[in-house]
Amino acid sequence: MTEDPNRSDAPMDAAVNPRTAIGVTLGLAVLGYLAFAVWSDLKRTTDALGTFRWSLYLPVLALTLVNYGLRFAKWSWLLNHLGVNMPRKANAWAFTAGLGMVVSPGKAGELVKPWLVREVTGVPMARTLPALFTERMTDGVAVVVLSAFGVSTFVPDSTGLILGTLGTLTVGLVVFSIYPLTDAILRVFGRLPLVGRFEAKLTEMVHSLRTCLGPTALVVTLILSMVAWFAECVGYWLVFQGLGVDCSIELATFLYAFATVFGAAMPGGLGVADAALVSGAIKFIPGLDPSVALVAALLIRFATLWFGVLLGVVPLLRLDAVVRDGRAELAAA
Repeated sequence: MTEDPNRSDAPMDAAVNPRTAIGVTLGLAVLGYLAFAVWSDLKRTTDALGTFRWSLYLPVLALTLVNYGLRFAKWSWLLNHLGVNMPRKANAWAFTAGLGMVVSPGKAGELVKPWLVREVTGVPMARTLPALFTERMTDGVAVVVLSAFGVSTFVPDSTGLILGTLGTLTVGLVVFSIYPLTDAILRVFGRLPLVGRFEAKLTEMVHSLRTCLGPTALVVTLILSMVAWFAECVGYWLVFQGLGVDCSIELATFLYAFATVFGAAMPGGLGVADAALVSGAIKFIPGLDPSVALVAALLIRFATLWFGVLLGVVPLLRLDAVVRDGRAELAAA
């Protein structure tokens, strides 16, 4: 049974301010890119940008859309797996809005996705937050695995770090799958003065998370994530081809995946992932000009980060219409 879809527990504006988050982050990003370009010689950077074969940029953007499409399929599959009936069109808007909020502090703005699901269907966020967690967690596992394929070849000293990360995730999943243990932890939390009143919601979240992390769900979501993120690695390889740089698909996959892991702590990997892409390319591609490495990073980051942010701005600026149309779509169905 669902809650009244016309009731809102908390206004979205209290948790997310799309214009402020995107505007401030975009401004900082532009300043950072300009500073990096000036540092590496602005003229050489613009000259390198002028040598790019722009006919290859459409396939790069298309590969990013493949990534978004597969991740949307994963998000939709998880909601269906939880028994949540979110109308397809409204769900697409919700997912796209989430893309616009990846640059919010701590990626907290991605809560817009379960918030929109609640506003349209009435299903409480405690039930759908695990779908968001699983979606992001499997994305993280996918890029760690992709980087692991090349870490022993390119950075053997970091093999232990990557394997340790995968091992920690595996242990966490095993522990979580021991139901008596997680139930006991929930009971302990339920006795705490400030946490006890949220025991019912915590229990609902844990039960939903168990559904999302079940064997079938985990295999399906991990496969979709691996293919989705490999598509962006191929896009990075195409960027190098467009710049006339000799870079193997294996190296491009490692550089992009490792930089994504390295920048995971920052919203959208801003600054950290960009720097890792530049420094990694300079280190592993013999004779690569720093300006060319910077241009390659700029091109792939626009395609894989800012392209999504721009797409996400559309639903973020019309959240009320998305909710209204979604409710109408649900009623008609």
